[in-house]
Amino acid sequence: MTFEEIGIENKYIRAIEEMGFKNPMPVQEKVIPKLIQEDCEDIIALAQTGTGKTAAFGLPLIQKTNPSVKHVQHLILCPTRELCLQISNDLNAYAKYDTGVKIAAVFGGANMERQIRIVKKGVHIISATPGRLLDLIKRKVVKISKVKSVVLDEADEMLNMGFRNELEAILKETPEDKNTLLFSATMPNEVRKMANRFMKNPVEITIGKKNVGADNVNHISYIVHARDRYLALKRIADYYPEIYGIIFCRTRRETQEVADRLIQDGYNADSLHGDLSQPQRDKVMAKFRMKHVKLLVATDVAARGLDIDNLTHIINYNLPDDLEIYTHRSGRTGRAGRSGTSIVIANLKEKYKLQIIEKQINKKFDNKPVPLGKDICEKQLFHLVDKMEKVEVDNEKINAFFPAIMHKLDWLDREELIKKFVSVEFNRFLDYYKNTPDLNVPESPGKRGKQKRTANKHASEGFARFFINLGKTDNFRPVDVIGMINDYTNIRDINIGEIDILRNFSFFEADKLFTEEILQGFKGKVFKKRKINLEVAEGKKKEVKSDSGRTKKMKGFKKGSAKRKEKRKRRRK
Repeated sequence: MTFEEIGIENKYIRAIEEMGFKNPMPVQEKVIPKLIQEDCEDIIALAQTGTGKTAAFGLPLIQKTNPSVKHVQHLILCPTRELCLQISNDLNAYAKYDTGVKIAAVFGGANMERQIRIVKKGVHIISATPGRLLDLIKRKVVKISKVKSVVLDEADEMLNMGFRNELEAILKETPEDKNTLLFSATMPNEVRKMANRFMKNPVEITIGKKNVGADNVNHISYIVHARDRYLALKRIADYYPEIYGIIFCRTRRETQEVADRLIQDGYNADSLHGDLSQPQRDKVMAKFRMKHVKLLVATDVAARGLDIDNLTHIINYNLPDDLEIYTHRSGRTGRAGRSGTSIVIANLKEKYKLQIIEKQINKKFDNKPVPLGKDICEKQLFHLVDKMEKVEVDNEKINAFFPAIMHKLDWLDREELIKKFVSVEFNRFLDYYKNTPDLNVPESPGKRGKQKRTANKHASEGFARFFINLGKTDNFRPVDVIGMINDYTNIRDINIGEIDILRNFSFFEADKLFTEEILQGFKGKVFKKRKINLEVAEGKKKEVKSDSGRTKKMKGFKKGSAKRKEKRKRRRK
C-alpha cells in the first residue's frame, strides 16, 4: 500500500518522502485509516519500539488539525523528555509544507518560562511529559478542555515510571467526547485497567504478538559469578569487535561506575543517567550518534526515547526488576529490518528469571560460554585481517612514498611482514588475555529445572536480605519494592539485589550500608490498607507458613520483639 491509498494528503506525503519514507509500515497501514475518520473510535495499538508508531498517530493528527482554531486540539503524552522532543521534531517535519499547524514540546528539565511563552503564542498540538504538563495546567497556562484527541505513547513505560496519578489528573481535565489513543509495546494489567477506565470500547490493533520481542533479535545469555560480571562484560565487548550498543544497569551509581571502568580500560564508552544535566545528556548523545562512543551505559529511564536504528547489541548488565522491561530493552536493537542481539549477563541466582523472560517473549535464550582469551584473540585477529582486505588504497597518493617504504621493509620476507603488521594492533589482546581465567560457572548436577524460591538463602556479598509481609496476594511487585525504598528513605541509588515475590510474603536484597535507613523508613507504613512489617533476614530459624499453608522451618528472619513472643505464648495456651 501507499500513503496516498491509506488517506494521507499530498503535502504530507511530500514531506515524509523527503525523510526517506517510501511505503507505510504495518502499524501505519492499520492505524492511519482509522484515525483519519471523523468519527474515529478509541484505539489500543500494541507494537514494539521502532515500528513507526509516531507517524501512525502523528500524520492523522496533523491532517485533522484546523489551523484557524487557536486552542490545543491534540495532546500527546509520553514518558521522557527525549521521546517528547523526538515526537515534536517528527511532527514538525511531517508538517513541513503545512506551516499553519503549530506544535510544541513541554517537558521537565528545561526552562519553563520559554515553554510558557511558546504555548501562549498559540499551539494546536502539544507533546508533553506528564509532570511538566500537569504543572502548566495548574498554572492555567495550558488548557486542554477542548482537545479532540489524547495519545498515550509508551503507556506501559509511563506507568512503570510512576506517572499514574499525573495521567489520571490530566485525563480528568479532558472532555468526555475526545478520542483516546493508547500505544504500548506491552499490555500489563496496569495498562489494561487504565484503558478500561478512560477509553470507550477501544479497537485493539496488534502488530506481531503481545509482549514479545522482535523476530530479528537473537537472545543470548552468559552465566557467571556475580563478582565476575564486569570481566564478562569486557570479554563480550572484545568478542564482538563491531559492537555498537547500550549496556543497561539498574541504578545511576552503577551506571557511572561501569562507564568509568570501561573508559579507564580503553573502551569508547560513556554514561547516560538521571544525574546528568540536559547539556551533558545532549553532548553524550551527540557522540553516541556519531559513533565516537560505541558503548553507552544507561539506566532504563534515561534511555527511553532514544531513536537509534542501527544498534548491534543490547547488553543487560543487570536484569530489570520488572522483567517486562526486558522487552523494551531488547526492542532497541533489530530495528528497521536489521538483525540485532540482546545479551544477558546473569548470575546463578537469576537463572529462573531467564525462564520467565523466555515465556514472555516466546523465545529461548542461547546460553553461551563466556569467551576464553583464545576465542577473543582469534576473533580480533580475523576482524583486523578483514579490515585490511577491505581497506581502499589511493594509489595516486601512496605511490610517491611507496619506493621508500619498500626500501625500508625490503629485508623482511612476506610471512614476516604479515606477522609484524598484524602484531602492531594485535599484541595488546595477546598480552591482556595471556593466562586469563575461565569465567564460566560449571553447572552442578541436579540444578536444572524449576528453581526453588526458598526463604533460607543468604544475602549476596555487600547486601542485606529483608523479609516483608507482602506478596502476590497483595498485588505486590518488584517495582513496588524499588518505589517504596525511594519514597520511604529519600535516598536515591540504593543498590537493590535479588527480589523474590512469593504468595503471602516476599524477600529482597539491598545495600547493607543502608539497612537502618530502610528499616526506619518502612516503620508505620501501609500498602493498600495493609500495615507493612519489614524485618532483616539474619539466617536465624523460625517457623513460618509456606505458600502451601504447611508450617516449616526456615532461615531468614530476625527474632521478634518480646511483645510478639508473649502473643505467641498466649495463642499456644
